[in-house]
Amino acid sequence: MGGIADYSGSLVLQRPIAERTTVTLQRHRQPTIEIESSSGRSIATALDTLAPGGEPITYEAARALFADDSRRWAAYVAGLFLVLMRERGISIAGGARIAIDSQVPEGKGVSSSAALETAAMAAITEAFDVPMTTAELGALCQTAENLVAGAPCGIMDQMACVFGEPRSLMALLCRPAELHAPVPIPAGIEFWGLDSGERHFVGPSASPDEGGSAYTVVRAAAFMGLRMIASRRRPIERQHPDGVEYLAQLTPAEFEACALPDSMSGAEFLQRYGATSDAVTRVDASVRYRVRQCAAHPVYEHARVSRFRDLLLGPDTEVRRREAGELMYQSHASYGACGLGSPGTDRLVALVRAAGHPAGLYGARITGGGSGGTVVVMGRSDARPAIDRLAQRYEAQTGHRPYIFAGSSPGVASSWRRATSGSSRSRL
Repeated sequence: MGGIADYSGSLVLQRPIAERTTVTLQRHRQPTIEIESSSGRSIATALDTLAPGGEPITYEAARALFADDSRRWAAYVAGLFLVLMRERGISIAGGARIAIDSQVPEGKGVSSSAALETAAMAAITEAFDVPMTTAELGALCQTAENLVAGAPCGIMDQMACVFGEPRSLMALLCRPAELHAPVPIPAGIEFWGLDSGERHFVGPSASPDEGGSAYTVVRAAAFMGLRMIASRRRPIERQHPDGVEYLAQLTPAEFEACALPDSMSGAEFLQRYGATSDAVTRVDASVRYRVRQCAAHPVYEHARVSRFRDLLLGPDTEVRRREAGELMYQSHASYGACGLGSPGTDRLVALVRAAGHPAGLYGARITGGGSGGTVVVMGRSDARPAIDRLAQRYEAQTGHRPYIFAGSSPGVASSWRRATSGSSRSRL
């Protein structure tokens, strides 16, 4: 629970999947970074390309360096070296050979990029003896994804890959990254993921008239709403005398009192309000944004996630399970209202709802950044046969047999510093 509300200061609840990304690093004397993936991709980047004369290049220059489709995947690893140079003043002596072996499928909304980043950063910091806390590791990986890879993700994915535990949900208040006590998953409940077969994408779009990917447009619209609320503080100034830094600071009632417009063109917003406070998206004058819904989502999602946590922490009853499942359905519907749904994920959620409580299934929602990818399902721990039947129905209707994500495992924090390689699992 939480998803795209992380960049707006919401509480999020996440758990790693069982699939693993492993990064193995060997230092060598040549000043090059050689990266090879088990998928068959390989690339070599000279360190003086990232830091000519010892001076790190700008993030804008780095995005241009890895902008080509054949090189973009390497930004998630090579970009970490640049982030360490720019943010930590680290000087890299020599180079490295890096091998990537990943079981985490790409484009399915289960954070394959965050799994790669956190595993690679763990290996780099160990091999080059870079002092760093686990929280810093997650934050710097987000910096690399935002500013080198150019994907405007929040902090949730990286922190889940670092701090996730198998039988608990990581609880993170994203203001910007405040860890709360993990939420134990009741023994009678389990979570599964069903892959819709529709590829999920968060990064920048090649089409300028789209203002970026759908995720980017929704994020920009949320920050537009925040900027508009900040400009008319009177409805909320008593409750928030120091202002509102995150949308999720507002209660639903406070948000409704702000009366945001349903939509606004980028051109009108720029003329009236100027830029937003978001460092990783920009408002495109040619795009019309769903301001109200995109700003409402994190406000209501924070309330849903907070209630979901309370339900899991209380007695494990049928009534509470059904309420938690309904919160998942509401979250999924809100994604769709923002423009981040998809036919396949909607179909999967509808199949879960149709099977319902008699099959031991309580709720379902799209994961991560939306627009395809995977649906997470909550059910009784003995409901795996129902999940298998649901996957068969989806295949009969669409021709795609969903990959089923089942089980969990620890994040990178559980083993980091104990070996010269880093391993990380991503999250549903």
